[in-house]
Amino acid sequence: MPAMARPYDVCIRGAGIVGRALALQLASQRLRVALVDHRLGESAASTDGHSDVRAYALNPASRTLLQGLRCWPDALHATPVRAMDVVGDAGGSTRFEASDSPSEALNWIVDVPELERLLGAALGFQSLIDVASTPQTAPLTVVCEGKASLTREEFGVEFIAQPYAQWALAARVDCAVAHGQVARQWFSQPEGHGEIVALLPLEGAHGRRCALVWSAPPERTQALQAMDAQEFCLQLQAASHHALGDMHLSSERQTWPLQHSQAVHWCGLGAQGSWALAGDAAHTVHPLAGQGLNLGLGDVAELAAVLESRPYWRGVGDLRLLRTYERARKAEWALIGGAGDALQQLFSRDSTWVRSLRNAGMRAFERSGPLKTWVAERAMGLRGH
Repeated sequence: MPAMARPYDVCIRGAGIVGRALALQLASQRLRVALVDHRLGESAASTDGHSDVRAYALNPASRTLLQGLRCWPDALHATPVRAMDVVGDAGGSTRFEASDSPSEALNWIVDVPELERLLGAALGFQSLIDVASTPQTAPLTVVCEGKASLTREEFGVEFIAQPYAQWALAARVDCAVAHGQVARQWFSQPEGHGEIVALLPLEGAHGRRCALVWSAPPERTQALQAMDAQEFCLQLQAASHHALGDMHLSSERQTWPLQHSQAVHWCGLGAQGSWALAGDAAHTVHPLAGQGLNLGLGDVAELAAVLESRPYWRGVGDLRLLRTYERARKAEWALIGGAGDALQQLFSRDSTWVRSLRNAGMRAFERSGPLKTWVAERAMGLRGH
């Protein structure tokens, strides 16, 4: 029977980065995949007509997955991070160095539009993937539609979301001082409200452009977005301790609310077959740890591995297999997402004793040796459970 005449093995609803990567990974295992893309006909720009300013910090495990799919961006669009500096609000600080790890970099800052372009191009070379505008019948449906998934609601899955009292603002900035392949993050408490500023290196080893992610209370975020560019950059220079000199906006500013959330169940059996959740449809985390997409691509790797290793008598929709996937990924989310949530909660409180505690903790962590190495390697995806 010709390959295109076979029924689908898996239907993936959602054609973002996680959905595309999963489709390619499963097709490489000779599974026939329907990839449902509700955005067919749209460009890589966001739906409101603005350019996409997002960039993700991808760890070595995510890089290995994308390299296996031949979708890893070139050096201009995937900048290695050689070090990360984290500064507290009262003298606490810590620094991670790539030279202290078995990987050549702590992570890579990857342009979202370029990564989506490469994944989209790869789909065109895979005959076992059909891109569709409507859901297709298959023994297994994987939901990769993001945190506002309608399919998750359709399947009756409870989604527990805990909104943070923060929004994120993202933009691109050009700096007078080269970033030196260092990711920088500052925690602060202006006017008694926690803020986090992160500057992530872009455009290669010698670049001067950074991706900005600024987390702040909603009113503050909206005020920052409404400022003229010059005033905004002055505020950013002050918040980043003038570490990279004068700055200039090279993009628009985009904002969105932040939340910590997860689905109660990540797999199940519905009227039309088995289903599983992956990516933001299953979980979301605060961006301060840079682990959102890493967790989503970890879902891809785990689900693909579980399906590939199944005994021949088990179908792809076998609930025992899917629960193995669910247990493994819930454990990882609890560790990585829980750590990020704890940090956000710790730095959102403004009192003298809490400020002293968290900054003393940062200084102790900087001297902790094996603990610091373990944390770094977990974040890089280099350690198992």
